[in-house]
Amino acid sequence: EVARFHRRPLADGYGYLLLDGITLKVKSAAGVKKRTILCAYGVTPQGQRQIIDFRLATAESEAQWEAMLRNLYDRGLVGDALRLVVTDGGPGLHRALDTVYPYVPRQRCWVHKLRNVAAKLSRRDQEACLKGAKAIYLSSTRQEARSRFEEWAYQWRLSQPKAVKCLEADLEELLSFLDCPPAHWRKVRTTNAIERAFREVRRRTRPMSCFNNPASVDRIIYGIVSHLNHTWKDNPLPEFTHNT
Repeated sequence: EVARFHRRPLADGYGYLLLDGITLKVKSAAGVKKRTILCAYGVTPQGQRQIIDFRLATAESEAQWEAMLRNLYDRGLVGDALRLVVTDGGPGLHRALDTVYPYVPRQRCWVHKLRNVAAKLSRRDQEACLKGAKAIYLSSTRQEARSRFEEWAYQWRLSQPKAVKCLEADLEELLSFLDCPPAHWRKVRTTNAIERAFREVRRRTRPMSCFNNPASVDRIIYGIVSHLNHTWKDNPLPEFTHNT
């Protein structure tokens, strides 16, 4: 069943593709090690969501992301319907996307970006600075978002230059979601959907402490992913059901 899941043909009907990597503990002969799980989550224009595939990897490297994305492409997900690819901004993933889906617009996850910004802030300014940064993605248009960014950058550039530079570097890709239907914005400006799905994976695997080997990781994650996909099958996202 697991092998069939990883090899099955894919429809090219996804409007959004969310990509992220998460870590789990795996028991090996050398002891307990963290293993990376690369995950692809798709949403159709009708709001049907699905974890399309997941793969065990040693890292979120360009080579391993490219191998996964190339596999999705070769199985049928060529990206003709894709409006947006949502990522955590990892450089390896973005280089892989340059090769496999170079013409699909990208959205950088606001949650990941704000974590990066917060790491560059002094504790004293963190709350106020992040509050202003969050107002940028709550804008109604790109023009409004850029104006809010300029006001925020003017306020903080002298005292927190590294934080401002961090957000400024990826501003255009942070605002890509604003070109999509407004009802979809909250769902596609972050990779939170993958994080929530793997919260269930962690909840169910936590009592196991760690896995016996990589094959057991594959089997157990497949079981949970299959359950989630089945649960979602007849429950499309309400934000999408009246918007195409």
